[in-house]
Amino acid sequence: MLRSAPLPLRSSPLSIADNSRLKIFSGSANVELASEVARYLGMDLGPQVQKRFADGELYIQIQESIRGADVYLIQPTCRPVNDHLMELLVMIDACRRASARQITAVVPYYGYARADRKTAGREAITAKLVANMITHAGADRVLAMDLHSAQIQGYFDIPFDHVYGSPEIVRYLKAQQLPDIVVVSPDVGGVARARAFAKKLDDAPLAIVDKRRQAHNEVDVMNVIGDVAGKTAILVDDMIDTAGTISGAAKMLSQVGARQVYACATHPVFSGAAVERLSQSGLFKEVIVTNTIPLPPEKLFPQLRILSIANVLGEAIWRIHEDSSVSSMFR
Repeated sequence: MLRSAPLPLRSSPLSIADNSRLKIFSGSANVELASEVARYLGMDLGPQVQKRFADGELYIQIQESIRGADVYLIQPTCRPVNDHLMELLVMIDACRRASARQITAVVPYYGYARADRKTAGREAITAKLVANMITHAGADRVLAMDLHSAQIQGYFDIPFDHVYGSPEIVRYLKAQQLPDIVVVSPDVGGVARARAFAKKLDDAPLAIVDKRRQAHNEVDVMNVIGDVAGKTAILVDDMIDTAGTISGAAKMLSQVGARQVYACATHPVFSGAAVERLSQSGLFKEVIVTNTIPLPPEKLFPQLRILSIANVLGEAIWRIHEDSSVSSMFR
């Protein structure tokens, strides 16, 4: 398992005057990432007290004045999702009651993103519910990375900035100088994402793994649409959860003659048997993810490569603070 090198300071760090109005605080979900973001901006994380009472209730106190400040709260809502979501809401409320001028919830990984629509009767649209809670808690805007569904931006009635981890992954892949690249979507639903990724890789060709079930109680049948024989196949997705889909796609690509297979995803959720599937000998040359979600030692394996997206989040925060364009970062 390899990690990317520590990030340098921003080329034009914030001035002391700007720093007095910009404050960055971290929840407990990913303090390491928040510290990297603060370092990129030439700042320190704001001081706070967090503790739990005997019954599990959460207590948070901001330990410096934030009256009139622009506050950025960095907290991915990853496992345990409900605990980290509640922590974010309490942090927002604490900052609102402390008279912060503007509160931005920085959510590198947005939990419940897959519950973005009703697929059957009497279901909740939890992605919308979470948006409502963040808004009503007092957030003035949201900064998130690689949403599972882009439409979630529309669930918020406050400004929303959507940034991407793909530029860091593309930069890493280009540095490897891989031969005969073909970008592969592991399912039909991810074609748009894979096409955008392929364009950034100098318009690499595109292939699709089409998975379908012929009937109930029958195994999935996979077909590869596109030429992958003798090529370096790069599977692209927004997240890897149980790794069932992406590992099945990798096996299919190997069967039809791919020279080697890379897996790329922004969010390493890694639930259930994911690590066992991803670390199978000879299946993946590398599994490339970012650090939106922290991984404990038991979820690390030799083929894993973790890239930091702190510079992307840090640059986006700086641009929001300076009222400049965020979208131009990705042109």
